[in-house]
Amino acid sequence: MRPNGVVTAAIVVALGSAAMSAQIGGRPTRPQVVPPKGPPRQVIFKYCTSCHGIDDYAYYAQDRSAWDGLLTTKHRGLDVPLPASERSILLDWLAERFGPNTKPFPRTYVAQEVTTFYSDADAEALLKRACTSCHELEKTNAARFSPDKWRVVIVDMRERGATLEDEELERLVEWLGRTKGTNQ
Repeated sequence: MRPNGVVTAAIVVALGSAAMSAQIGGRPTRPQVVPPKGPPRQVIFKYCTSCHGIDDYAYYAQDRSAWDGLLTTKHRGLDVPLPASERSILLDWLAERFGPNTKPFPRTYVAQEVTTFYSDADAEALLKRACTSCHELEKTNAARFSPDKWRVVIVDMRERGATLEDEELERLVEWLGRTKGTNQ
């Protein structure tokens, strides 16, 4: 049984203080919404998180009516209704946490220009330092991605705990794209 989309959307928004961890170019790469306490948390975990995360709601700053419309639109066709009383709890929380007077999380990331490049030895040393606490380097060595895909992968790994500075990240993207790219 799939949770109601309205509740799911509300959960994402509800989990909401935008505590940001990873940053690129001085800007966070993705929002990290902290789940609320009390009844909104119960609604979110009952109806929303079984289908999606809640971080994307930090991209919005809208009133209760707009949240209601977004939830309706995003969850059209789902067969698990969110009871009106629980929808109201979710909408109240979303409008309070991600209301029109809040600042939405920016949707774009502009990569820094790389002006100095890693040698193979420097890049391999960085990979060993930043990546091997979670997985073997063979996983990286076997992959072949475009620079844009490498950026997505590396930003995700940084959000999971890889220790990389912004400049290191972009230089590593350039090196991986050059040495472990798709050759396209």
